[in-house]
Amino acid sequence: MMQRRRFNLGLAAALAAPAAAFAQDWPGKPIRLIVPYPPGGFTDVTARLIAQKLGERLGQTVVVDNKSGANGTLGVDALAKSPADGYTLAVVIAAHAANTSLYAKLPYDPRKDLAAVSLIGISPLVAAVNNDAPFKTVPELVAYAKKNPGKVSFGSSGNGSAVHLTTELLKSVTGADMVHIPYRGAAAALTDLMGGQIQLFMDAAQGLIQPGRSGKVRLIGVAAEKRLPVLPEVPTFIEQGLSGFTGSTWAGLLAPAGTPQPILRRVSEEVAQIVRLDDVKAKLDAMGTIPVGSSPAEFDAFINAETAKWGKVIREAKVVLE
Repeated sequence: MMQRRRFNLGLAAALAAPAAAFAQDWPGKPIRLIVPYPPGGFTDVTARLIAQKLGERLGQTVVVDNKSGANGTLGVDALAKSPADGYTLAVVIAAHAANTSLYAKLPYDPRKDLAAVSLIGISPLVAAVNNDAPFKTVPELVAYAKKNPGKVSFGSSGNGSAVHLTTELLKSVTGADMVHIPYRGAAAALTDLMGGQIQLFMDAAQGLIQPGRSGKVRLIGVAAEKRLPVLPEVPTFIEQGLSGFTGSTWAGLLAPAGTPQPILRRVSEEVAQIVRLDDVKAKLDAMGTIPVGSSPAEFDAFINAETAKWGKVIREAKVVLE
Protein backbone atom coordinates (compact mmCIF):
# COMPACT_ATOMS: atom_id res chain seq x y z
CA MET A 1 0.00 0.00 0.00
CA MET A 2 2.85 2.36 0.91
CA GLN A 3 4.58 1.68 -2.42
CA ARG A 4 1.34 2.31 -4.34
CA ARG A 5 0.79 5.58 -2.46
CA ARG A 6 4.33 6.71 -3.27
CA PHE A 7 3.79 5.77 -6.91
CA ASN A 8 0.52 7.73 -7.09
CA LEU A 9 2.10 10.78 -5.48
CA GLY A 10 5.03 10.54 -7.86
CA LEU A 11 2.71 10.23 -10.85
CA ALA A 12 0.69 13.25 -9.74
CA ALA A 13 3.86 15.28 -9.35
CA ALA A 14 5.09 14.20 -12.77
CA LEU A 15 1.82 15.20 -14.41
CA ALA A 16 1.74 18.54 -12.62
CA ALA A 17 5.31 19.45 -13.51
CA PRO A 18 4.75 20.20 -17.24
CA ALA A 19 1.71 22.37 -16.45
CA ALA A 20 3.64 24.31 -13.83
CA ALA A 21 6.58 24.81 -16.17
CA PHE A 22 4.25 25.88 -18.98
CA ALA A 23 2.50 28.36 -16.71
CA GLN A 24 5.85 29.77 -15.62
CA ASP A 25 6.69 30.68 -19.22
CA TRP A 26 3.23 32.13 -19.87
CA PRO A 27 2.46 34.43 -21.59
CA GLY A 28 4.80 34.09 -24.52
CA LYS A 29 2.49 35.56 -27.16
CA PRO A 30 -0.60 37.81 -27.46
CA ILE A 31 -3.78 36.78 -25.63
CA ARG A 32 -7.18 36.73 -27.32
CA LEU A 33 -10.08 38.14 -25.29
CA ILE A 34 -13.44 37.19 -26.77
CA VAL A 35 -16.34 39.59 -26.21
CA PRO A 36 -19.62 37.83 -27.10
CA TYR A 37 -21.34 41.16 -27.87
CA PRO A 38 -20.91 44.07 -30.33
CA PRO A 39 -18.52 46.98 -29.68
CA GLY A 40 -19.63 49.90 -27.54
CA GLY A 41 -21.85 48.26 -24.93
CA PHE A 42 -21.27 47.48 -21.26
CA THR A 43 -19.48 44.19 -21.96
CA ASP A 44 -17.18 45.64 -24.60
CA VAL A 45 -16.29 48.77 -22.62
CA THR A 46 -15.46 46.71 -19.52
CA ALA A 47 -13.46 44.17 -21.54
CA ARG A 48 -11.33 46.83 -23.23
CA LEU A 49 -10.64 48.56 -19.93
CA ILE A 50 -9.36 45.30 -18.40
CA ALA A 51 -7.58 44.19 -21.59
CA GLN A 52 -5.41 47.30 -21.73
CA LYS A 53 -4.28 47.04 -18.11
CA LEU A 54 -3.86 43.26 -18.21
CA GLY A 55 -1.67 43.56 -21.30
CA GLU A 56 0.53 46.16 -19.60
CA ARG A 57 0.96 44.02 -16.49
CA LEU A 58 1.65 40.78 -18.38
CA GLY A 59 3.91 42.35 -20.98
CA GLN A 60 1.82 41.00 -23.86
CA THR A 61 -0.90 42.43 -26.07
CA VAL A 62 -4.46 41.41 -25.15
CA VAL A 63 -6.49 41.51 -28.37
CA VAL A 64 -10.25 42.06 -28.02
CA ASP A 65 -12.27 39.92 -30.44
CA ASN A 66 -15.97 40.83 -30.70
CA LYS A 67 -17.88 37.68 -31.59
CA SER A 68 -21.56 38.46 -31.02
CA GLY A 69 -24.78 36.54 -31.52
CA ALA A 70 -27.36 34.25 -29.89
CA ASN A 71 -27.44 36.04 -26.52
CA GLY A 72 -23.68 35.62 -26.13
CA THR A 73 -23.56 31.89 -26.79
CA LEU A 74 -21.62 32.13 -30.07
CA GLY A 75 -18.67 33.80 -28.40
CA VAL A 76 -18.75 31.48 -25.41
CA ASP A 77 -18.88 28.47 -27.73
CA ALA A 78 -15.75 29.77 -29.49
CA LEU A 79 -14.05 29.99 -26.10
CA ALA A 80 -15.13 26.47 -25.11
CA LYS A 81 -13.61 25.08 -28.30
CA SER A 82 -10.31 26.98 -27.94
CA PRO A 83 -7.08 25.37 -26.68
CA ALA A 84 -6.81 25.38 -22.89
CA ASP A 85 -3.42 27.08 -22.95
CA GLY A 86 -4.17 30.45 -21.34
CA TYR A 87 -4.14 32.34 -24.63
CA THR A 88 -7.92 32.59 -25.04
CA LEU A 89 -10.24 34.18 -22.47
CA ALA A 90 -13.73 35.63 -22.69
CA VAL A 91 -15.77 38.26 -20.85
CA VAL A 92 -19.32 37.15 -20.04
CA ILE A 93 -22.24 38.90 -18.38
CA ALA A 94 -25.41 37.89 -16.51
CA ALA A 95 -26.94 36.43 -19.67
CA HIS A 96 -24.34 33.66 -19.47
CA ALA A 97 -25.95 32.33 -16.28
CA ALA A 98 -29.46 32.70 -17.70
CA ASN A 99 -28.63 30.89 -20.95
CA THR A 100 -28.40 27.57 -19.10
CA SER A 101 -32.17 27.74 -18.51
CA LEU A 102 -33.16 29.72 -21.61
CA TYR A 103 -31.81 27.23 -24.13
CA ALA A 104 -32.96 23.62 -24.29
CA LYS A 105 -29.52 22.71 -25.63
CA LEU A 106 -26.32 24.73 -25.70
CA PRO A 107 -23.40 23.95 -28.04
CA TYR A 108 -21.18 23.67 -24.96
CA ASP A 109 -21.50 22.39 -21.39
CA PRO A 110 -21.22 25.38 -19.01
CA ARG A 111 -19.93 23.14 -16.22
CA LYS A 112 -17.56 20.85 -18.13
CA ASP A 113 -16.22 23.06 -20.92
CA LEU A 114 -15.53 26.33 -19.12
CA ALA A 115 -13.42 27.50 -16.18
CA ALA A 116 -14.20 30.53 -14.02
CA VAL A 117 -11.36 33.05 -13.69
CA SER A 118 -12.57 36.23 -12.01
CA LEU A 119 -15.66 38.35 -11.43
CA ILE A 120 -14.58 41.79 -12.64
CA GLY A 121 -17.50 43.86 -11.40
CA ILE A 122 -21.24 44.09 -10.81
CA SER A 123 -23.45 46.73 -12.41
CA PRO A 124 -26.82 47.04 -10.65
CA LEU A 125 -29.74 47.85 -12.92
CA VAL A 126 -31.46 51.22 -12.77
CA ALA A 127 -35.18 51.72 -13.44
CA ALA A 128 -36.07 54.58 -15.79
CA VAL A 129 -39.59 55.75 -16.65
CA ASN A 130 -41.01 58.07 -19.28
CA ASN A 131 -41.33 61.66 -18.08
CA ASP A 132 -45.08 61.66 -18.76
CA ALA A 133 -45.74 58.39 -16.92
CA PRO A 134 -48.26 58.73 -14.05
CA PHE A 135 -45.75 57.45 -11.48
CA LYS A 136 -42.55 58.93 -10.07
CA THR A 137 -41.45 56.29 -7.57
CA VAL A 138 -41.26 52.50 -7.44
CA PRO A 139 -44.27 52.20 -5.06
CA GLU A 140 -46.31 54.44 -7.37
CA LEU A 141 -45.28 52.32 -10.38
CA VAL A 142 -46.30 49.09 -8.63
CA ALA A 143 -49.60 50.53 -7.41
CA TYR A 144 -50.46 51.85 -10.88
CA ALA A 145 -49.55 48.58 -12.62
CA LYS A 146 -51.70 46.59 -10.18
CA LYS A 147 -54.64 48.96 -10.53
CA ASN A 148 -54.31 49.13 -14.33
CA PRO A 149 -53.43 45.59 -15.54
CA GLY A 150 -51.58 45.55 -18.84
CA LYS A 151 -51.41 49.35 -19.11
CA VAL A 152 -47.70 49.57 -18.29
CA SER A 153 -45.32 48.23 -20.91
CA PHE A 154 -41.65 47.68 -20.16
CA GLY A 155 -38.83 47.31 -22.64
CA SER A 156 -35.76 45.12 -22.56
CA SER A 157 -32.63 44.63 -24.62
CA GLY A 158 -33.95 41.20 -25.59
CA ASN A 159 -35.74 38.11 -24.31
CA GLY A 160 -33.79 36.52 -21.48
CA SER A 161 -31.53 39.53 -20.86
CA ALA A 162 -30.76 40.64 -17.30
CA VAL A 163 -33.00 43.64 -17.95
CA HIS A 164 -35.92 41.40 -18.93
CA LEU A 165 -35.47 38.92 -16.10
CA THR A 166 -35.03 41.57 -13.41
CA THR A 167 -38.30 43.22 -14.45
CA GLU A 168 -40.00 39.81 -14.47
CA LEU A 169 -38.70 39.36 -10.93
CA LEU A 170 -40.21 42.74 -10.03
CA LYS A 171 -43.56 41.59 -11.40
CA SER A 172 -43.33 38.35 -9.46
CA VAL A 173 -42.54 39.85 -6.05
CA THR A 174 -45.05 42.72 -6.30
CA GLY A 175 -47.90 41.29 -8.35
CA ALA A 176 -47.60 44.19 -10.82
CA ASP A 177 -49.20 43.42 -14.19
CA MET A 178 -46.90 44.75 -16.93
CA VAL A 179 -46.37 43.84 -20.58
CA HIS A 180 -42.93 42.95 -21.93
CA ILE A 181 -41.74 44.54 -25.19
CA PRO A 182 -38.39 43.02 -26.28
CA TYR A 183 -36.02 45.08 -28.44
CA ARG A 184 -32.86 44.30 -30.36
CA GLY A 185 -30.58 46.08 -27.93
CA ALA A 186 -30.82 48.76 -25.27
CA ALA A 187 -30.59 51.77 -27.60
CA ALA A 188 -33.90 51.03 -29.32
CA ALA A 189 -35.66 50.44 -25.99
CA LEU A 190 -34.34 53.72 -24.59
CA THR A 191 -35.48 55.60 -27.69
CA ASP A 192 -39.02 54.28 -27.30
CA LEU A 193 -38.98 55.03 -23.57
CA MET A 194 -38.16 58.66 -24.29
CA GLY A 195 -40.83 58.71 -27.00
CA GLY A 196 -43.52 57.30 -24.73
CA GLN A 197 -44.05 54.02 -26.62
CA ILE A 198 -43.09 52.18 -23.40
CA GLN A 199 -43.28 53.42 -19.82
CA LEU A 200 -40.48 51.51 -18.07
CA PHE A 201 -36.98 50.35 -18.94
CA MET A 202 -34.33 48.92 -16.62
CA ASP A 203 -30.71 48.94 -17.72
CA ALA A 204 -27.15 49.16 -16.44
CA ALA A 205 -26.44 52.64 -15.11
CA GLN A 206 -23.93 53.30 -17.89
CA GLY A 207 -26.70 53.67 -20.47
CA LEU A 208 -29.09 55.72 -18.30
CA ILE A 209 -26.88 58.22 -16.48
CA GLN A 210 -26.80 60.79 -19.27
CA PRO A 211 -30.49 60.54 -20.29
CA GLY A 212 -31.41 60.85 -16.60
CA ARG A 213 -29.20 63.87 -15.95
CA SER A 214 -30.39 65.64 -19.10
CA GLY A 215 -34.03 65.15 -18.11
CA LYS A 216 -34.94 62.91 -21.02
CA VAL A 217 -36.12 60.16 -18.63
CA ARG A 218 -36.80 59.90 -14.91
CA LEU A 219 -34.65 57.52 -12.85
CA ILE A 220 -36.72 56.03 -10.00
CA GLY A 221 -34.79 53.15 -8.48
CA VAL A 222 -31.54 51.17 -8.25
CA ALA A 223 -31.76 47.38 -7.90
CA ALA A 224 -28.89 47.16 -5.40
CA GLU A 225 -28.30 47.00 -1.67
CA LYS A 226 -26.80 50.50 -1.65
CA ARG A 227 -27.14 53.63 -3.77
CA LEU A 228 -24.63 54.04 -6.57
CA PRO A 229 -21.94 56.72 -6.06
CA VAL A 230 -22.57 57.97 -9.59
CA LEU A 231 -26.33 58.34 -8.90
CA PRO A 232 -26.51 59.30 -5.21
CA GLU A 233 -29.92 60.90 -5.66
CA VAL A 234 -31.61 57.71 -6.89
CA PRO A 235 -32.94 55.50 -4.04
CA THR A 236 -32.71 51.71 -4.08
CA PHE A 237 -35.72 49.46 -4.50
CA ILE A 238 -35.02 48.24 -0.97
CA GLU A 239 -35.29 51.77 0.42
CA GLN A 240 -38.67 52.03 -1.29
CA GLY A 241 -40.09 49.01 0.46
CA LEU A 242 -38.99 46.02 -1.66
CA SER A 243 -36.92 44.08 0.86
CA GLY A 244 -33.95 42.28 -0.67
CA PHE A 245 -34.79 43.23 -4.25
CA THR A 246 -31.64 43.27 -6.38
CA GLY A 247 -30.87 42.71 -10.04
CA SER A 248 -27.77 43.38 -12.05
CA THR A 249 -25.66 42.60 -14.97
CA TRP A 250 -22.02 41.82 -14.31
CA ALA A 251 -18.82 41.12 -16.14
CA GLY A 252 -16.47 38.21 -15.50
CA LEU A 253 -13.64 36.30 -17.14
CA LEU A 254 -13.86 32.69 -18.29
CA ALA A 255 -11.26 30.34 -19.79
CA PRO A 256 -11.54 26.95 -21.49
CA ALA A 257 -11.75 24.05 -19.04
CA GLY A 258 -8.36 22.50 -18.46
CA THR A 259 -6.45 25.78 -18.51
CA PRO A 260 -3.57 25.36 -16.03
CA GLN A 261 -4.54 26.44 -12.54
CA PRO A 262 -1.44 28.62 -12.08
CA ILE A 263 -2.53 30.68 -15.11
CA LEU A 264 -6.11 31.03 -13.82
CA ARG A 265 -4.78 32.17 -10.45
CA ARG A 266 -2.34 34.62 -12.05
CA VAL A 267 -5.03 36.25 -14.19
CA SER A 268 -7.48 36.46 -11.28
CA GLU A 269 -4.83 38.05 -9.07
CA GLU A 270 -4.00 40.59 -11.78
CA VAL A 271 -7.68 41.46 -12.28
CA ALA A 272 -8.14 41.94 -8.51
CA GLN A 273 -5.32 44.50 -8.56
CA ILE A 274 -6.44 46.13 -11.82
CA VAL A 275 -9.99 46.94 -10.63
CA ARG A 276 -8.52 48.69 -7.59
CA LEU A 277 -6.23 50.99 -9.56
CA ASP A 278 -7.38 54.57 -9.07
CA ASP A 279 -7.97 55.29 -12.76
CA VAL A 280 -9.77 51.99 -13.39
CA LYS A 281 -11.93 52.31 -10.29
CA ALA A 282 -12.85 55.86 -11.33
CA LYS A 283 -13.99 54.63 -14.75
CA LEU A 284 -15.96 51.73 -13.25
CA ASP A 285 -17.60 54.10 -10.72
CA ALA A 286 -18.57 56.43 -13.57
CA MET A 287 -20.24 53.45 -15.29
CA GLY A 288 -22.12 52.51 -12.14
CA THR A 289 -20.09 49.31 -11.83
CA ILE A 290 -18.96 48.00 -8.45
CA PRO A 291 -15.41 46.53 -8.76
CA VAL A 292 -14.93 43.01 -7.39
CA GLY A 293 -11.91 41.04 -8.63
CA SER A 294 -12.62 37.56 -7.24
CA SER A 295 -10.77 34.26 -7.13
CA PRO A 296 -11.71 31.50 -9.62
CA ALA A 297 -13.53 29.57 -6.88
CA GLU A 298 -15.48 32.63 -5.77
CA PHE A 299 -16.54 33.42 -9.33
CA ASP A 300 -17.57 29.82 -9.91
CA ALA A 301 -19.81 29.95 -6.82
CA PHE A 302 -21.24 33.28 -8.00
CA ILE A 303 -22.12 31.84 -11.43
CA ASN A 304 -23.85 28.88 -9.76
CA ALA A 305 -25.93 31.22 -7.57
CA GLU A 306 -26.86 33.42 -10.55
CA THR A 307 -27.79 30.36 -12.63
CA ALA A 308 -30.14 29.14 -9.89
CA LYS A 309 -31.66 32.60 -9.30
CA TRP A 310 -32.44 33.37 -12.92
CA GLY A 311 -33.42 29.79 -13.72
CA LYS A 312 -36.21 30.12 -11.14
CA VAL A 313 -37.40 33.41 -12.66
CA ILE A 314 -37.31 31.94 -16.18
CA ARG A 315 -39.39 28.93 -15.16
CA GLU A 316 -41.95 30.91 -13.15
CA ALA A 317 -42.35 33.62 -15.81
CA LYS A 318 -42.35 31.00 -18.60
CA VAL A 319 -39.73 32.95 -20.53
CA VAL A 320 -39.03 31.49 -23.96
CA LEU A 321 -36.72 32.66 -26.73
CA GLU A 322 -38.31 33.55 -30.04
